[in-house]
Amino acid sequence: MTNVTETLRVTVQHADADADATAAVVTVAGDMDLHTASALSEHALTVVQEGAPNLVLDLAQVDFVDSTGLSTLINLMHATQQAHGSLRLAAVPDRLARMVTMTGISQLIPVHATVAEALAVRAADDPAGRAAGEARSVG
Repeated sequence: MTNVTETLRVTVQHADADADATAAVVTVAGDMDLHTASALSEHALTVVQEGAPNLVLDLAQVDFVDSTGLSTLINLMHATQQAHGSLRLAAVPDRLARMVTMTGISQLIPVHATVAEALAVRAADDPAGRAAGEARSVG
């Protein structure tokens, strides 16, 4: 599924079903701002609602992010957590990495160098490959 809105393109690719049916990679290209962040949110929330609560956002092609884009990241983190999943950021460009660090978002959302690393770490955190909505033990 690909959608173009203003200057933002969102592409969703589900992880290999054998590896982790609850994970999806959401590739974002363009600007994440007041005019486009809602499109990212809409597509990502649809993926979560369709049974893939573990999202990796591939941000390598993001050109610009404003406060609305940063707020969208926080909202997506909450949505994935409510669905018993997680949000991870991957391939974050330097300028965005500085913003994520300065605002403290990197303390809330894990940041990884690559999509492959984000998926591998996520799988290691949840080796049982729990289905969406299945309870996790805390302890």
